[in-house]
Amino acid sequence: MDSAYEAVWRPGAGRLAYGMQLPVQAQSTLFAESWEPAAGPGDLVAVARAADHHGFAYLACCEHIAIPRRLAEAMSTVWYDPVATLAHLAAVTERVRLLSHVAVVGLKHPLVTAKQYATLDRLSGGRLILGVGAGHVREEFEALGVDFERRGAVLDETVDALKAVLGPEEFPAFAGERFAFEGLGQAPRPVQTPRPPVWVGGSSPAAVRRAAVRGDGWLPQGDRRDALPGQIATLRRLREAAGIETPLVIGALAEPLYVGRPGWVVGRRTLSGAPERIADSLREYRAMGVDQVQVRFRSRSRSELTDQMAAFGTDVAPLLGG
Repeated sequence: MDSAYEAVWRPGAGRLAYGMQLPVQAQSTLFAESWEPAAGPGDLVAVARAADHHGFAYLACCEHIAIPRRLAEAMSTVWYDPVATLAHLAAVTERVRLLSHVAVVGLKHPLVTAKQYATLDRLSGGRLILGVGAGHVREEFEALGVDFERRGAVLDETVDALKAVLGPEEFPAFAGERFAFEGLGQAPRPVQTPRPPVWVGGSSPAAVRRAAVRGDGWLPQGDRRDALPGQIATLRRLREAAGIETPLVIGALAEPLYVGRPGWVVGRRTLSGAPERIADSLREYRAMGVDQVQVRFRSRSRSELTDQMAAFGTDVAPLLGG
């Protein structure tokens, strides 16, 4: 990857990087806060600028194209498009990276996806991280004519094709079972060389193997802390067996956080208290071999969220090492 990427994501360097999923853009009842349904573009911009200012390594936006009625109550139907959202925020930020966590890239032809994300990398000055995943909503696949039962195999081939198209060749050639193309040029080209990094999401055995042999990074999906060392060992074993020498950026999803004493009910799983207490807990991830941790803050308003981000960046982050 390019030197700017390596400067942030250098596995084993001792520094635990931190990023976050954007609020507002996804409003599942499993994680959205009460203020988010009434929020909008201005709130996203304020959060993005706060992340840029307080040392967050990335902002993430996830993808669902359409939610069926059977899942709407739990998931809601509010899922912003990641390319449009991240491109909008690229224009109001300077440093923070832009992560699709995750894009269900198997739902589209890789030439379409490559065009969108290469443009995003160009517009942002080379800040894209392409996070990909297999997806789990059958109706989305059926509506778009993609075989849900074969989504893993489709994703594998799509990732291979994307890596070819986003690479240094203006006229790449690719021949697979589902996709084949050559002699078709795409511009604008990505800024990052040889291509933007691809992080693979998921914690199933198939997803872990995909991350190990096809990814530049791994984005787990809700693994408990005590499960991470085993997953990381498997990733490294599979990567070594595949003969891949470049290190894999290992991620983790932290428990909900609140810096300081909340004064309101934040939930028993929320890690709260003094910056030292929070940093001590997060450093346990680094000791396992984790390179970046995705944090999420409990909040009752946008201002409380940005205050929490500021407290984390100012008081917690310096204690994370590196």
